[in-house]
Amino acid sequence: MARDYQHIETKVIHAGEPHPRMNGAVTMPIFQTAMFETRSDGDAAYHDLRYIRLNNTPNHVVLGAKIAALENAEAALVTGSGMAAISTALLTILKTGDHLLIQDCTYGGTHSFVTHEFARYGIAYDIIDGTDPASWKAKLRPTTRAIYVEAIANPVMSVSDLAGTADFAKEHGLISMIDNTFASPVNFRPIEWGFDLSLHSCTKYMNGHNDIVAGAVIGSAALVEQVRQNLNHLGGSLDPHACYLLHRGIKTLALRVRYQNVSALAVARFLDEHPAVANVNYPGLIGNPHHGRAAEFFDGFGGMLSFDLEGGARAADRMLDRVELPVIAPSLGGVDSLMTIPARTSHRLMTPDERARTGISDGMVRMSVGIEATDDLIDDLQRALEA
Repeated sequence: MARDYQHIETKVIHAGEPHPRMNGAVTMPIFQTAMFETRSDGDAAYHDLRYIRLNNTPNHVVLGAKIAALENAEAALVTGSGMAAISTALLTILKTGDHLLIQDCTYGGTHSFVTHEFARYGIAYDIIDGTDPASWKAKLRPTTRAIYVEAIANPVMSVSDLAGTADFAKEHGLISMIDNTFASPVNFRPIEWGFDLSLHSCTKYMNGHNDIVAGAVIGSAALVEQVRQNLNHLGGSLDPHACYLLHRGIKTLALRVRYQNVSALAVARFLDEHPAVANVNYPGLIGNPHHGRAAEFFDGFGGMLSFDLEGGARAADRMLDRVELPVIAPSLGGVDSLMTIPARTSHRLMTPDERARTGISDGMVRMSVGIEATDDLIDDLQRALEA
């Protein structure tokens, strides 16, 4: 029988693993087969079939159990991408005629899906200020079914009233949904705070090596099963080899994220004190307006930060031309430090007015701090800024 492990460092290694081990294999084997043989008397139920698109092969099942354990949830489901997790979960909870409350600053793909695609499904939405719970009730409708926030907002690094979000949802009979990608289960476990569904782009911290695209939906067994049924129809399953890479990446999650917490805070402090930097967005900084909430909710402040330079977008371009260690590329959460300008990548589909309202300048630089030596990263940034 599988054991319940107390610490996440043990969970990432042992939780969800098959008992006994499959043919004694220490590492979970890759079941690179699209379908499995069915032996029965001819009336096997549909749910007895094992098939990749049904998200029920051994790789999917073991990985789901491990991810659920990381956030102390009943169940989890892996998907073909973070957006597959987000879009399928939203379309499972919401139907034609329903209404969603969504935080004002979210990942660009999420924002685009809600603002550009919901109308085609007959779903309405209102944007809320995640830091001002007193303003949410005024936007409720009889058809409101869910509220959606991010643990740490991409890319401005704001922290909503997360406890208030879960409480508000319970008070008004809503499903509470949160994108926990930036925090990761090491720093925040939404189910413990009363959220119904936690969503991840596992491309990022969960995998941590910038070599796959994947997602996850985490929550109660009943809700996750509803999402699974919808995912089976929409086809956003994860390939078994990608399951294997995600499974392997998760095993170093705690080590990576704890190091990135410390390193990102040091980088943020350096940038905050540099005269060429106009402002730094990182909730670990004492002077950050979101520091109090972040300290209340999180076990660490994460490896993500963003900043603006005094010279604006032109200065940002010059700096990115001169850094050597961070790779200039979108995405985040991997062992390599990455830098990008969100207005041109992750949030390019937002209008200039939408970006301005949420605090995303044309020259904002987003940095994902990897696991390189912190001193080397700071030295590299120092040279780039001075040049």
